[in-house]
Amino acid sequence: MIPMTPRDDSTFREQILKHLETLKIPLTGEQLDELLAAATKNKLTHLQMLERLLASPANQRRERSIERRLRLAKFRDPATFESFDWKFNEKTIDQGQFMELASGEFVRRRENLVFVGKSGVGKSHLIQSLGRRCCALGYRVRYTTSAELLEELTAASGDKTLPTRIRYYCRFDLLIIDEFGFDKLERLEYPESPSLLYKVIDSRSRRGSTAMVTNIDFNGWTDYLGDPPLAMALLDRVVDGAIVQRMDGKSYREFRAEQKKARNRRPAKNSKSAKS
Repeated sequence: MIPMTPRDDSTFREQILKHLETLKIPLTGEQLDELLAAATKNKLTHLQMLERLLASPANQRRERSIERRLRLAKFRDPATFESFDWKFNEKTIDQGQFMELASGEFVRRRENLVFVGKSGVGKSHLIQSLGRRCCALGYRVRYTTSAELLEELTAASGDKTLPTRIRYYCRFDLLIIDEFGFDKLERLEYPESPSLLYKVIDSRSRRGSTAMVTNIDFNGWTDYLGDPPLAMALLDRVVDGAIVQRMDGKSYREFRAEQKKARNRRPAKNSKSAKS
């Protein structure tokens, strides 16, 4: 092997920096020099040196991609698995099952997911936490509530842009529809809601995963939607072959409300009497 002269090294350095610029890899000359010095000092192999060269810009690009997917997902709350109180309902909510879902395999398999349980047990927190994990895994996620979705679809139906909105919701790997059945105002305000909701669910069938979060058990969907044929069709599209998580336990909201009442009932501490 012919040893390189200092002039050769300088030429190669400039060429490498030009290559990095062409590839839009954000690495400065100073950073490259630091890597080369560390490689010489630590006697790194060629592969180790190459890994160090690419690691930092690659990680930065991944972080930017995750941040972009999180923005597009439009999560309502900054919920994470780490901020969830697993001990509060540990007898009825199995952390291991949710960690398994966090692998994102159900999205890869295009399986649907349904969280069923009474209000206040943490369904919204957990589904948004799961959505965030899926964003980190590289999946395109969109979060919305049932009321928000139906309001948007009703407006699109009125201005003849419904097909465009259906295609928009069809493009995500995971669509999360939270608070389905939160109250009956959805059906009263949006008479076409069963049909509109079905159009979105049906368009995504076998193309992506749809997660629905509801406090209405399946046998109550027909009464809630007020359209038995469409309710059965919706159940067939959503629930058939889906992963169903039934969530029971104490309500966080009720617990916090009781704590607040207890604090308000406590008598104020008497101030120390003034010395005579």
